[in-house]
Amino acid sequence: MIRLYALLAAVALSLSFWAGWYWRGDRANVAESDQRANVAEAVVDQVNEARAVEHSQADTMATIGAKHEEDRAAAPAVADAVVADLRSGALRLRHDLAACHTDLLSQTAAGTLERDAATQRREEFAGRVVRIGRDADDQLRACQAVVAADRGQPR
Repeated sequence: MIRLYALLAAVALSLSFWAGWYWRGDRANVAESDQRANVAEAVVDQVNEARAVEHSQADTMATIGAKHEEDRAAAPAVADAVVADLRSGALRLRHDLAACHTDLLSQTAAGTLERDAATQRREEFAGRVVRIGRDADDQLRACQAVVAADRGQPR
């Protein structure tokens, strides 16, 4: 009988040892799972932050692009206004610009039609020059806005 009790005690001790070992293994698995879950959450947070930054940058670039397109759409109106102001006399060209086309034609030899055509060409030329200058300014302003946005500087 004592042997039976000793045997049962040995079996019970053995079972309790293995149960404890199994329980310890479960705790290790839970700790490892918690650690993996924390790492996964950190990665998700980083990805979400990166996406938020990308969306913010895309919105900034879209705003810059829209402003540039508005400026490009307004450019012909400015050139047309310069031509109209030149024709109405509200705006006058400097003498060196006004003389660039008339050097080829002598004012005394040119007829009225030729003088009018030269004046009209000069006005149209001035309008085109203003438009080219405005387009260049608009392009430069948009490029500078993109660089400033990329560097995180306020515009």
